[in-house]
Amino acid sequence: MPAPSSHHQLSATAARRLWLRAQRLDAEAPFGAGPAAVAAAVAHLGYVQIDTINVIERCHHHILFSRIPAYRRAELRQAQSADKTVFEYWTHALSYVPVQDFRYFVPAMRRYRREGHGWFKTVKPEDTRKVMRLVRQGGALTIRDIDDDVLREKDHAWASRKPSKRALQLGFYEGVLTVSGRDGMLKTYDLTTRHFGWERLPKGASEREIATYLLDRGLRAQGVVSLDSLCHLNAARKSDVRRVIDGRVRRGELVPVALEGAGRQEHWATPGALAEVIEISPERVHILSPFDPLIIQRKRTQAIFGYDHRFEAYVPKDRRLFGYFALPVLVGEEIVAALDLKTDRQNGRLLMQQWSWVGGGKSARGAGRKDLKRRIEDELHRFQKFQLGD
Repeated sequence: MPAPSSHHQLSATAARRLWLRAQRLDAEAPFGAGPAAVAAAVAHLGYVQIDTINVIERCHHHILFSRIPAYRRAELRQAQSADKTVFEYWTHALSYVPVQDFRYFVPAMRRYRREGHGWFKTVKPEDTRKVMRLVRQGGALTIRDIDDDVLREKDHAWASRKPSKRALQLGFYEGVLTVSGRDGMLKTYDLTTRHFGWERLPKGASEREIATYLLDRGLRAQGVVSLDSLCHLNAARKSDVRRVIDGRVRRGELVPVALEGAGRQEHWATPGALAEVIEISPERVHILSPFDPLIIQRKRTQAIFGYDHRFEAYVPKDRRLFGYFALPVLVGEEIVAALDLKTDRQNGRLLMQQWSWVGGGKSARGAGRKDLKRRIEDELHRFQKFQLGD
């Protein structure tokens, strides 16, 4: 079915460039360097996903490294624990979020306090009282500081047998506790108000304000948006967000877009974004995390980049195409390879498990393929230094 004539016709190539510009993957060091760069990157992207898999560097550090060439892990720790410019909470997954956006998550925190959280139904009131007393009286703590728990059976595969850990996690989702620091995956919990120096939590945003926030966040970090991209794993918000979009279209602040290859799925962009002339240097190379914002929405990545990423850590070995933990490689404006890497920290080296050419990398031949491989290998050397650094 052809798109209405009122829709702006947008090629997949133009959409790629808009998205790369919005993700700040088109510039050398778009956020500068140091802890301030970390805060600026998280604020611009809206969230940076946290993940526990440690085959190579954990994805929150990897995503920041892709946009801050001089990034050091200690800078994220400073942003979280000292500068307090970022905090942890659930977006579509556990993520670092700008503190300036805290109010948009307060309604969810209050809902969990009022209605409970489905993952922590087995938390007993006495366990909650225990951990809250310990934090209030003794200050911030980790689960390792609590050694008198009587272990219980897990209620699901990823649950903890320690009742105090479940109680800490529930307090986190309720907003009473916050993660004030991390050492790898070991979290330090503190009272949210004490950590941030607040008398009380910020006033929660209204439903309309949350919908507006989701739209603005998506336009800033995605360039061209759809309801699916704005409400990733959050379908309940779609109707509210759609109402905000419709209002902006009526005011001429957003333009309906017919995106090449997207079929009948509706997209929108701002007039200013559509008027930009964007050039992406073919020399720029990024080895991306499979949890990078450019990759995590698989259908969007496939539609705009023509790349169907497979996360195969949970796929049986004989059914994998790209390998256990394949990392997409962006060269210029195209994803050309998927590298299955593993960091051998004991021997100080980065192991290449599998190299798969995709897209333009697969079709390249002769000198073109050789030059492409050389540029990727140059970036691999830099990536290895990051993997094995502080």
